Amino acid sequence: MREQIFAIFQNLGTLALLAIAFPFNCTVVLASLLWNFFSRSDANLVVLNENPKNILIGGGRMTKTLQLARSFHAAGHRVILFDLDKYWFSGYRFSNSVAAFYTVPDSQEDLEGYTQAVRAIAKKENIDFFVPVGIFAASYFDSERKPVLSGYCENFHFDADTMKMLDNKFTFAEIARSLSLSVPKTFLITDSEQVLKFDFANEKRKYILKSIVYDSVLRLDLTKLPMESYEKMALHVKSKPISKDNPWILQEFIPGTEYCTHDTVRNGALTVHCCCKSSAFQVNYENFEHPEIKEWVSHFVKELQLTGQLCFDFIQAEDGTIYAIECNARAHSAITMYYNHPGLADAYLNKEPPAEPLQPLSDSKPTYWLYHELWRLNEIRSLKQLQKWFKNIWRGKDAIFEVNDPLPFLMVHHWHIPLLLLDSLRSLRTWVRIDFNIGKLIQFGEDIKYGNTSATPKL
Repeated sequence: MREQIFAIFQNLGTLALLAIAFPFNCTVVLASLLWNFFSRSDANLVVLNENPKNILIGGGRMTKTLQLARSFHAAGHRVILFDLDKYWFSGYRFSNSVAAFYTVPDSQEDLEGYTQAVRAIAKKENIDFFVPVGIFAASYFDSERKPVLSGYCENFHFDADTMKMLDNKFTFAEIARSLSLSVPKTFLITDSEQVLKFDFANEKRKYILKSIVYDSVLRLDLTKLPMESYEKMALHVKSKPISKDNPWILQEFIPGTEYCTHDTVRNGALTVHCCCKSSAFQVNYENFEHPEIKEWVSHFVKELQLTGQLCFDFIQAEDGTIYAIECNARAHSAITMYYNHPGLADAYLNKEPPAEPLQPLSDSKPTYWLYHELWRLNEIRSLKQLQKWFKNIWRGKDAIFEVNDPLPFLMVHHWHIPLLLLDSLRSLRTWVRIDFNIGKLIQFGEDIKYGNTSATPKL
């Protein structure tokens, strides 16, 4: 009962805060629309492409999808988005970069229906090029493990076995180690007793438990093992949903600076690469050139001859050594830093890779999500923190807002998110946080568990 009461106040309170922000957002968006109507500036012009393509992007509620749509549209291509039926209200469907928006069944509930719906879109819109983003990078294959759009268009993604290997934190570490690339010690865990019997005494570093399948809540738990008492550690470890069907990893924890990357690759060559310092709790991206990380990624994708989109998490230890701690076979939100790069679309479409992978332009500003930053104001406890917050806002750029395409900024924050909150209120559910980046309320047990859980060598 207490949780239900909290859910009512949490959802209603957040809706009230969004209602307060609505007039300000609406004023900015209306002013931008009027400016675009009367100015007819160069910013509103689209390149005339001699060979325009119909681009299909899956994952229509995520900002990285919007960025790709804008980049393809600006290069003279026609962009179609789709998402799951339950996200029919995506704020990005209102972008002037999006020619059409569709919804499809959830592949986890109706794989055949999902497959047929995506194929129907491709046929109707005469799709030339398909880029799956977000969860659609995982729900990319039909019941026979073949690409859903095989034979319909060019599919910019990995095959099923490669996808399975990359998204599994254990098999990824094993493959990287076999290529003589640095990764932390990583052990497969299928039973909590394996952790409790592990010989921590002979290890120089602490360890952490990580779920192999993505979980937006559990991934934030970085509790170091062993703990101060066996009893406390046993309680912690046994609280995790570890089983043979849901394996975890026990991974060496390496203190240092954490980085993340976005990488677009074609036939083993990097075409797009950016690197940022990262944090588990913030959504802020600023380009950071790191030659050692770039070399690590280049070696990995070349050896495996990959084609598709990847994102890596790295740790640079105190001695300067870099370690890849995991890989996800999908686009990273850091791609929002390419908001003003005219070459992003060609880096995806051209068969010949550029001499050097595209990085954000030198005048590209760090990207953030304004409503996320406003939410973080309640965490500020000192004048120094407030000054840093203002500095981030002043020198950066909102990842969603564009003067020549302002409607998504209004519709995500005052249509998409409010509808999610109303649904959460109706079901009397609480949430951990609002992720404006992926257009979702992060709730316990809500994440779709995509990933490989097949048997692999154990500890």
